[in-house]
Amino acid sequence: MVDKSDNDALEAQFESQFQKPGDLVERDDDTGLMQVESLCMNCHKNGITRLLLIRIPYINDCILESFSCEHCNFSDNSIKSAGEIQQRGSKYTLVVENEQDLSRQVVRSDYSSFTVHITNDIELPRGKGQLTNVEGVIQQIHEGLSGEQELRKEQAPELHDALVPIIARLKKILDRDDAFPFTVSLDDPTGNSWIAPNTSDRGLKYKRQEYSRTHEQNEELGISNDANAVAAESSEMDAGNPDDLDIVDGQVYTLPAECPGCAKPCEVRVKKIFIPHFKDVMIFATHCSHCGFRSSDVKTGGEVPEKGKRITLQVNSIVDLSRDILKSDTCALRSEELDLSVEPGTLGGRFTTVEGILTEVKDQLEGNVMDTVNDGGDSMPSDDKVKWERFFDRLDQAIKGDLKFVITLEDPMANSYVQDLCSPAVDPQITIEDYTRTAEEEDDLGLTDMKTEGYEQDEEKKGE
Repeated sequence: MVDKSDNDALEAQFESQFQKPGDLVERDDDTGLMQVESLCMNCHKNGITRLLLIRIPYINDCILESFSCEHCNFSDNSIKSAGEIQQRGSKYTLVVENEQDLSRQVVRSDYSSFTVHITNDIELPRGKGQLTNVEGVIQQIHEGLSGEQELRKEQAPELHDALVPIIARLKKILDRDDAFPFTVSLDDPTGNSWIAPNTSDRGLKYKRQEYSRTHEQNEELGISNDANAVAAESSEMDAGNPDDLDIVDGQVYTLPAECPGCAKPCEVRVKKIFIPHFKDVMIFATHCSHCGFRSSDVKTGGEVPEKGKRITLQVNSIVDLSRDILKSDTCALRSEELDLSVEPGTLGGRFTTVEGILTEVKDQLEGNVMDTVNDGGDSMPSDDKVKWERFFDRLDQAIKGDLKFVITLEDPMANSYVQDLCSPAVDPQITIEDYTRTAEEEDDLGLTDMKTEGYEQDEEKKGE
């Protein structure tokens, strides 16, 4: 639950969002429960809406809303975000392998879409917010599809026949009838939706990725400025000489862009540097003077290598924590000693140190997880609290140099790097090996369908 002081701070938001002139508002100071008299959409008489601010692990504060009408017995409930729209959107992907995965909590905002990836991708489009679990969303999709099958059979028989195997597969999932595994994903441009993680998740079972919203998505959320005004202001910024095709090492270039946080014009600074014994990399830094948004990213160039690269580093002292490390956006980072697994795309591209990358992992998780652990969030099991506390304790020891551990960078594009302190001699603490990419990695990277030869003939055939 949320502290009473938190409820006091958000009382104005409650009133501005729900209270209208003449509404009857009651509040329980002990629980923070608020009751608002509001109009029933069914019988158009007054009913009661109950509002409760809660804190859900790993995500922002939320408002639970429950409506009931004593006149017609109509009832409804939903969940609304009590926080602001995040600076970046988020997408969660989960491989459902057992009944425990079906019980994972799901928070859906009004702008999120939930997709079940089975024979065909079945998407539950955005609607009112929900606090449910994976099984609950699948049940909702199943009921929505099967409820109108009789009508489709008469009016759209082809659609009816196409949906029969899909509905049957969803029914098997709900009945636990040999339906595992399958994949679900939750995409929310506001960044306020969530599928619960588990401390035992490994590999590609659970992924969380952040992305920058497009201008069209900002318009849908109502946070975009006038496109013409943004273009006019951006055109006044210095984008450099377009005829200068040679990028000079060490020189900073400034490019106009649209801020992913507030959608106003901002600057992206680009600098090319050479990492000894590795390759050239491009460092991108975004700064918005309007909302203060800051972000950085690292991109590497060159051809696609034939094999991926796996780099293993034994960290024994504080000296090893200061080693430079380049983690590309396609690289996974793992450590068995720290019980740490960071999947590709989670942190994006980073050029920092070993200590820096661990600190970024801690900062990203700590704001969501530890606040809930310390405040005793109702929806977090006690076993999970103990596991998270142990995880952060070991992470703190590693950052301070009090714990020896092994860290592994696995990059299918071979674009990651760890500083060698013994060059040109062999560093005994670093092991580098090439490995063959899996078919799934090839597909995720878009290499399966990539064609670099003979595409001119294909284009000519399309034009005929």
